Amino acid sequence: MSRFLKALSGKNEGRPPLWLMRQAGRYLPEYQAIRQKHDFLELCHTPELIQEVTLQPLKRFGFDAAILFSDILVIPEAMGMKLHFDEGQGPIFDAPLSRLKDIENLKEPEPLEFVEKGIKLINEATDRPLIGFAGAPFTVASYMIEGKSSKTLRKTKRWLFEEPESFHKLLEKVKQATLAHLKLQIEAGVKAIQLFESWAPFLAPDELKAFSTDYLEAIRKELPEAIPVMFFSKGIPPKISQKNTGLSVDFTQRLIDVREKVGKEIPLQGNLDPDLLYGPKEGVERATKKLLSDMQGDKAWVFNLGHGILPKTPLENVYALRDTVYNS
Repeated sequence: MSRFLKALSGKNEGRPPLWLMRQAGRYLPEYQAIRQKHDFLELCHTPELIQEVTLQPLKRFGFDAAILFSDILVIPEAMGMKLHFDEGQGPIFDAPLSRLKDIENLKEPEPLEFVEKGIKLINEATDRPLIGFAGAPFTVASYMIEGKSSKTLRKTKRWLFEEPESFHKLLEKVKQATLAHLKLQIEAGVKAIQLFESWAPFLAPDELKAFSTDYLEAIRKELPEAIPVMFFSKGIPPKISQKNTGLSVDFTQRLIDVREKVGKEIPLQGNLDPDLLYGPKEGVERATKKLLSDMQGDKAWVFNLGHGILPKTPLENVYALRDTVYNS
């Protein structure tokens, strides 16, 4: 069993495994080169390009796991929503959802064969465990309503409070599509799953349970128990009461405090601040050693960032992080 999967089962010995959220992406010159030839959705829709981009950080840094190159919004795209990516604004839906009729017009998505083929190509080329992923229903539904990234989620929350029944109907449709997509990934060969609830901080505790955590629980119950599942959100992550389920923790919390709160059996990932990687190499090494010291001897911990690695991150700092972890 790989070091990464051992940690997710609470059995790792020695140094923690290492991978980085968004490790396949814009900070890599080889990724920038391939983006000169192909737009973002073309990368997501082409199995050979999915393989190439997924493997780029493994070839450069030798991380302990790969994460599938894709996007959380391929699901609503498959449900019939027209999606494009703007270099300055990110993902944009041409016709966001605005009423119940829009939900009823969403189609049941066909299996995304390009993802399935991409996973199989990746596994043919590496023995490192591959992580599959999807967006949590609330986060994905919010994009479908807002039409793009939002700093307020004003349209989403207005719909949620004014028409909670139809909002739940949307979440249920997204949940079912997400489940089918995750099962496809597992059948194709991913060894673990990460679910991203990026917009959980917009929800108060009662709404967080009703519109987020309950749906995450339902998804986990439908996935094979043998497949590790990690949940990431900004702020306090939801603790899902299922076996082989863990938390990916953002950088606003001390990881040792989270460990004390959840107990030693729950797998944890995190949680170095990605902005640290813009600073001097010595600062990266110092912060990495501090986190390693805090979590020394933890058998269920995966070293990661507390959010995705940022564009223009200096490569020498990624090497410094890797070398500090690998030599610990």
